[in-house]
Amino acid sequence: MVEIIQTNGSPIKAWVSGVPFEQEARAQVARVAELPFIFRHVAVMPDVHAGIGATIGSVVATTKAIVPAAVGVDIGCGMIAARTSLTASELPDDLRPLRNAIERAVPHGGPGLRGSWCDRTPEHVNAAWAELAPAYEKITAKHPKVKHDYLAVHLGTLGTGNHFVELCIAEDCSVWIMLHSGSRGVGNRIGSYFIERAREEMMRLDRALPHRDLAYFEEGTTGFADYVEAVSWAQAYAAKNRELMMTNVVTALARSNKLPAFTLDQKAVNCHHNYISRENHFGEEVWVTRKGAVRAQRGELGIIPGSMGARSFIVRGKGNAESFSSCSHGAGRLMSRTQAKKQFTVEDHKKATLGVECRKDASVIDETPMAYKSIDAVMAAQDDLVEIVHTLRQVVCVKG
Repeated sequence: MVEIIQTNGSPIKAWVSGVPFEQEARAQVARVAELPFIFRHVAVMPDVHAGIGATIGSVVATTKAIVPAAVGVDIGCGMIAARTSLTASELPDDLRPLRNAIERAVPHGGPGLRGSWCDRTPEHVNAAWAELAPAYEKITAKHPKVKHDYLAVHLGTLGTGNHFVELCIAEDCSVWIMLHSGSRGVGNRIGSYFIERAREEMMRLDRALPHRDLAYFEEGTTGFADYVEAVSWAQAYAAKNRELMMTNVVTALARSNKLPAFTLDQKAVNCHHNYISRENHFGEEVWVTRKGAVRAQRGELGIIPGSMGARSFIVRGKGNAESFSSCSHGAGRLMSRTQAKKQFTVEDHKKATLGVECRKDASVIDETPMAYKSIDAVMAAQDDLVEIVHTLRQVVCVKG
C-alpha cells in the first residue's frame, strides 16, 4: 500500500506500510518536494530515514536540474553479489580462517585497520586505475580541489561504516559472495566540492531554497555539466571498486586451502544505490537521483541486504512506474550510530549475531542488527516493487 502525502510542493508517495517513517525524515522529504523542478512526485522507499543533506531511501526525479546533496558524498555506493558453485556442506565447520582470508585480501576500515594498500598495490588494481585515470585527470584539471592523494591505493578497498563483505547461504544451499562499498575518498571529495559549489551558485543567483542542502545546478549551465561528468566518473570508479574486491575475495578463498575448487556460476549483480541516472518515465526524459534506493525495472536483478544478523535478498524488479522503477537498498537504520552505542552492549550484539563469523566487539555496536529496521517488514512493504529471487543468510561478515 502506498501512502500519499500532500505537501506545499509536489506530493510524496511512500512505501512505508508497517515500517517507521520518523518525523525528521518526513520533514526532510517534504522540503525536497517543494523544489520547482520535481517531476510528478517524490518516491520514498520503506528503508527511509533522515540523512545528512538528503533523505536516505528517496527517489527524486527532476527536470532540467540536479541537487548534488540528494546524491550525497558516498557517490556510487552499492552492492555486488555472485553465486559460487560451492554448497553449504562444503564450508568448513570453523569459518574464522575464511574471514581471516577475506580480511587479508580486502583492505578495510579506517585508522588502525587496513584501509588501503599499505605495502604494494596488486598489478590488476594498478591496471584498473590506469583505465580510470585519464578521465579523472581531465576532471581534476578543471577542478583541482577534488584531487585525492590516495585514489590508487583506495581502489579495491572496502572503507568504513556499514560497508561489508559477506559469505552467505541461499535457500538452495548455494554459497554466495556479497559485498557493499562505493567510491571511497574520491566520491566524498567530489560530492563535497559540488555541494558547496551549488550553494555558491544559489547565492550568486539569489535563489530562495527550502534548505541550504537543496542547492542545485540547472541543466545547460557549466556547473551542471561539470557535476554530471564528475559524478558519472565516480560511479564508474565505485562499480570497478566492487568488481576488484569480488575478484580479490574469490582469489583469497580459492587459496585458503579450506575449500574445494569452485567457480562463480552466475553473473555478478553489480548495482548502485547512491547515484544519478538519465531515464525515461511516464514518457519523458528525466534525471533520477536514487539516494539509498536501487533501480528495479521489470526483470532487472538487484540486491537488498539486511543487517549483520538478518537475511538479505536477491530481487527482480517489477518496474512499478509510481516508484520510478525503484526499491529499497536495505533494511534502513532505525536509530543513529550514537544511539545504538548507548542502547546496546557487546553481549546484545553477540546474541544478535549468533551463528555469524564476524567481529563481536564494541567497535561494531553501531552496526548491530537492532540498530536497523526489520528487513522482513521492509520487504513486505515493497512487494509491489520487487519479487524475491533468492533469500541469503550470512555466515561470515567482514565489516569496514
